Amino acid sequence: MPALPDGDPAPDDGALPPSVADGADQRAFGVYLHVPFCRVRCGYCDFNTYTAAELGGGASQGSYARTAVREVTLAARVLDEAGLPQRPVATVFVGGGTPTVLQAADLAAMLAAVREAWGLAPDAEVTTEANPDSVTPASLAALAAAGFTRVSFGMQSAVPHVLATLDRTHDPARIPDVVRWAREAGLRTSLDLIYGAPGESLADWRASVEAALATGVEHVSAYALVVEPGTKMGAQVRRGELSAPDEDDQAAKYELADELFAAAGLHWYEVSNWARRPADACRHNLAYWRGDDWWGVGPGAHSHVGGVRWWNVKHPRAYADRLEAGLSPATGREVLSAQTRTLERVLLEVRLASGLPTSVLSPDGRHAVAGLVADGLLEPRPALDRAHPRVVLTRRGRLLADAVVRTLVA
Repeated sequence: MPALPDGDPAPDDGALPPSVADGADQRAFGVYLHVPFCRVRCGYCDFNTYTAAELGGGASQGSYARTAVREVTLAARVLDEAGLPQRPVATVFVGGGTPTVLQAADLAAMLAAVREAWGLAPDAEVTTEANPDSVTPASLAALAAAGFTRVSFGMQSAVPHVLATLDRTHDPARIPDVVRWAREAGLRTSLDLIYGAPGESLADWRASVEAALATGVEHVSAYALVVEPGTKMGAQVRRGELSAPDEDDQAAKYELADELFAAAGLHWYEVSNWARRPADACRHNLAYWRGDDWWGVGPGAHSHVGGVRWWNVKHPRAYADRLEAGLSPATGREVLSAQTRTLERVLLEVRLASGLPTSVLSPDGRHAVAGLVADGLLEPRPALDRAHPRVVLTRRGRLLADAVVRTLVA
């Protein structure tokens, strides 16, 4: 698992500086709820998640919802004392881990606490992640009845040998069923895919994309596999048991996916995300990319409000202990400088199909735009529109997004 970032110590009471209230009425507010449990750890995963065997007797899935509700209560107090205006929650995202290893009633209780603390906007988007083998028609119906509006299934692949390499345990034949169950419950659906796994051919990847599209899903996320140090897969690659992902292979698979998604009526709105309609985009993730405010609940969760970013202790037992003692679970934080906030805005908004206003860039960055257009990395028309010039990536530019950012901020 990655280490927590460096930063200043967070105060035990979680208090935020008054500056976080500046301009808050112009920013959306969302809540992320982290569920740090999985039945099995996937070989490529370096998220802050734990199996029952890893936790031993130190932390309980059964009591987790009550612990998370304590942080929601603390968050409401901290934001009120910092002078932030009362804002209904625009988006809630329950991630993990595998949130649906908890009972639907536990997820409902966590959402109810958010609703009680701040209220939900009338059109609030409420998403949970789920593994295909961790839901039933009844559990999905219960989530919809509790106020969830959307579910994101970790499909990853439709090919059994690829799933085996990734240590995924679900039957790929179950994917159409869970999408149908979610739709029957009134939930919008998304599927997550991973490309570039060792041993995955281009034909394998095509089969996975086509299987996802055959469900009629409204939203797809597709991510290139990254082999992280400290993971099981990282050790397998280091020992030569598995081959490392190939960048050219991953680029070819990205291009194929983009072509297939577009032909099926799904359009990219962020480098790794496609939606059938603008209303089908994940609004919670858009809030991250646009620098809005969010409170992250749970061990290892990160938060950002008004230019202050902080993160919680990682282990579920340490997290629960601090909340039981009446303390904030935050362990470190940083106040972002204007320069850092601008840099992060460039880094994130460049990835969006809506693009980045060139007015955000430095004079050198604006000067670099013409060269990036000439190199085929930026779309010419948005970039050169004199009334509202914006930086918008081409498909080739999406493959080289990090290089584009480096050029724009150099």
